[in-house]
Amino acid sequence: MSKSQGIKALSALFKPTALPAKATTATTRSHGPSPSPETHFIPLIHASKTLPQLHQIHAQIILHDLFTSSRVVTQLISSSCLLKSLDYALSIFRRFDLPNLFVFNVLIRGLAGNSRFEGSVSHFVLMLRLSVRPDRLTLPFVLKSVAGLADVELGRGLHGGVVKLGLELDSFVRVSLVDMYVKIGELGFGLQLFDESPERNKAESILLWNVLINGCCKVGDLSKAASLFAAMPQRNAGSWNSLINGFVWNGDLNRARELFVQIPEKNVVSWTTMINGFSQNGDHEEALSMFWRMLEEGVRPNDLTVVSALLACTKIGALQAGERIHNYLSTNGFQFNRGIGTALVDMYAKCGDIKSASQVFVQTKGKDLLTWSVMIWGWAIHGCFDQALQYFEKMKSAGIKPDEVIFLAILTACSHSGNVDQGLSFFESMRLEYSIEPTMKHYAIIVDLLGRAGRLDDALSFIQSMPTNPDFVIWGALFCACRAHKNIKMAEFTAQQLLQLEPKHPGSYVFLSNVYATVGRWEDVERVRILMKTRGVEKDPGWSYIEVEGQVHSFVAGDQAHERADEVNLKLEEITASAKQEGYMPETAWVLHNIEEEEKEDALGSHSEKLALAFGLISTAPGSTIRIVKNLRVCGDCHSMMKYASKLSRREIILRDIKRFHHFKDGTCSCGDYW
Repeated sequence: MSKSQGIKALSALFKPTALPAKATTATTRSHGPSPSPETHFIPLIHASKTLPQLHQIHAQIILHDLFTSSRVVTQLISSSCLLKSLDYALSIFRRFDLPNLFVFNVLIRGLAGNSRFEGSVSHFVLMLRLSVRPDRLTLPFVLKSVAGLADVELGRGLHGGVVKLGLELDSFVRVSLVDMYVKIGELGFGLQLFDESPERNKAESILLWNVLINGCCKVGDLSKAASLFAAMPQRNAGSWNSLINGFVWNGDLNRARELFVQIPEKNVVSWTTMINGFSQNGDHEEALSMFWRMLEEGVRPNDLTVVSALLACTKIGALQAGERIHNYLSTNGFQFNRGIGTALVDMYAKCGDIKSASQVFVQTKGKDLLTWSVMIWGWAIHGCFDQALQYFEKMKSAGIKPDEVIFLAILTACSHSGNVDQGLSFFESMRLEYSIEPTMKHYAIIVDLLGRAGRLDDALSFIQSMPTNPDFVIWGALFCACRAHKNIKMAEFTAQQLLQLEPKHPGSYVFLSNVYATVGRWEDVERVRILMKTRGVEKDPGWSYIEVEGQVHSFVAGDQAHERADEVNLKLEEITASAKQEGYMPETAWVLHNIEEEEKEDALGSHSEKLALAFGLISTAPGSTIRIVKNLRVCGDCHSMMKYASKLSRREIILRDIKRFHHFKDGTCSCGDYW
């Protein structure tokens, strides 16, 4: 349905309407005294939990000649929508000869509730064409659909129809109108409607105020939102939560916290807003602290709360906190549905426990594409190519069609394991068999795949054959490969492309400096360093997280601020000395400047992952696994040190960097030094 057709159809609202004979007959016939068979079947429809059950009931309804009853058909459509079977609901509607207000209302509501907004609006138009007059229960869901389509013209046309129907002052409809204007970006019209609302200063108009406050927050007008909040005749939890959420999403966590403390009665939404807000703004430790406080105060989390807390664990590698949440869920009757199950799988996979991730995956009910995607990604970033491929095939056998994200995961698995030919084959099948157009991320992985394998000329040819202009990430992938294989000429060419795209990105300068340092071209290293200083470019600081006894500790490169810094430094000196006796040689080429070898070794020793390792060794029981999360790619020297440390300490060290997991054990790494 085009925009002009929709507006034209809405003009029917301005004409006098009368119910057609068919619709009148259906209403009279179906909503009089209920015959006994209807009374029998309607509870059965409500009780159906699966689509096959509903199909069986539908068949019996037809056999008993009850498909002419609008009461029965209304309930069938409603249950189909609740079971997310919209096509089945539509097929029921099309086969019903007597559509009336009740049937249209339940279908429009079901379509809107399942984000089938165009279908909802088109059936509203059909309703008008059949001269079935909409009521106060029809319009809110049509308005919701128009908002979902972000169709300003259609929204204004519908507003005119509401006025013609005389429903503009109905509280339910008016709130929906204001909400629609807010969501289609016409806040001014929403404010005007609000100002014209005669009931706005009554206590029962709280929802109208909340919708407008939420709208102001979404467009970043927190001053207006706060003034509306202050002027409210009465507030409820939703009022507080709307304003808090506004400050959270605009990054003002201090103001959000101040309001949170003032809430007379905090509900689960209040807590969830704060937990999710801290996590989304990067303060994952505070998000987890807020989650534990919520439990201590006896508030039961909902699914979104749990997912937000697990996300915080995932970001900082807080496995122990994640396990504690998992235990809480198991002992408090939570179902491992697709939302919670997927979040748990992701948490375990990204916190380094891929075995537990696979166990939770098996237990998760109603796995969807995202659940499979998370599991396959988990195998990929742990370097488990065979398992990633196995789960990819299992997913297809389960009838789930792979999307672009699944192919990103399987291509990543190929890249990390060096399966070049299979990776290229998957890339081709993505386009030819599944008609999925590659994104820049897919192209970047192929460049990485070829580059890791030393096929630099093929990688460059691939970039030059791309149908779109390569971005910073594409050239960055080739740059990393040039450094690894010491191809200075191609590295210089690639660096020029990077600097043209993003002249202030520190990665280009750091990589080029490292390339020059590798071959001892110290004058060029110094030239790049001066260029960085002249252009005001600063290297991203490296930091690492490690969790000990449920407490997350963070370290930055050269960190001396930790309360146990002296002990950490002593332990690091001890590890380094022992490693040297075993043959470890600091790889000083990873240091940017031409300084004395001893100074270079000091610079390498201050890398954040080494500090986290030393802290882990002095803070955890002998033999226990050490898990570290690093925000950047681990350097070659730290990678080498971790191998020696795992052998000397007789521990497994699991390091997650920005690219993948490294499992160090008995002096070797799971990546096989192919990284």
